[in-house]
Amino acid sequence: MNTLPQQLANGLLLGSMYGLIAIGYTMVYGIVQLINFAHGEIFMTGAFGALTVYAYILPDGTAMVVAVPLMLIGGGIVSVLVAVGAERFAYRPLRQAPRLAPLITAIGLSLSLQELVRNFYPGADKARSFPSLDGNHDIGSVTISDADIFLVIAAIVCMSGLAWFVRKSRTGRAMQATAQDPDTAQLMGIDTNRIIVIAFAIGGFFAAVAAVSYGLKYGNIDYRMGFLMGLKAFTAAVMGGIGNIYGAMLGGVVLGVAETLASAYISHIPGMQQLGGSSWANVWAFCLLILVLLFRPQGLLGERVADRA
Repeated sequence: MNTLPQQLANGLLLGSMYGLIAIGYTMVYGIVQLINFAHGEIFMTGAFGALTVYAYILPDGTAMVVAVPLMLIGGGIVSVLVAVGAERFAYRPLRQAPRLAPLITAIGLSLSLQELVRNFYPGADKARSFPSLDGNHDIGSVTISDADIFLVIAAIVCMSGLAWFVRKSRTGRAMQATAQDPDTAQLMGIDTNRIIVIAFAIGGFFAAVAAVSYGLKYGNIDYRMGFLMGLKAFTAAVMGGIGNIYGAMLGGVVLGVAETLASAYISHIPGMQQLGGSSWANVWAFCLLILVLLFRPQGLLGERVADRA
């Protein structure tokens, strides 16, 4: 158990990444009651947007302290444009359609984005190398990398900024009103279409931040990376309480810690040696989701509410 502090740190870091992506799911669902299953691919396009800045725009030898902010901007622009474009051209025309129609559209959009990147981005049919941050720091018995520090700072800044925006800004209050009752909000003069676009844009930007963090940490990206990360982030959003911004981050952290601890320690339990390791991490993550839904169907921070008419 002397590795427990390190495993907890790994879980918190992984969970922070899940949480950043999960916020996109939960914001969109909270406002328009839509599960955007293409959000994982929005995360993926953000990674390739950041790589484009580094590989094709910045001169060789650019210091990472300069490159990383510019990569964030590039990845954010791509993810936001894809997210806003998806809302405008794929989801908005189906807003009054039965719920199954936008759900199927989201799955189709997810596959389309994967194939577009695979076929048209140079070398995307294989894993592409991504600039990494390799420095390590020891804090007691815990070792964290520069990429981990970037992820922690990014997650704290993003969550703090979003909390302030939702609570204090006029647009944030309009988002709360639209989430509570879009018809009444529109009657009160709120441009609900604009609010929905802003929700998609914020979710897209957070996904881009997570994508850059992923690339910096693991050193490579590929066109399929969004599927599993998106599925895990959706799991985190449901676990925390779909529609609750803070629940999305909490669900991500709980999922990341549970997944990491299960991978590290279950194989040491007598009779369960074959059920541990990273190959079983996904299984235990979804087992945890099932338990949460069995005993608290609304999620950890969710509230029981009536279905919107």
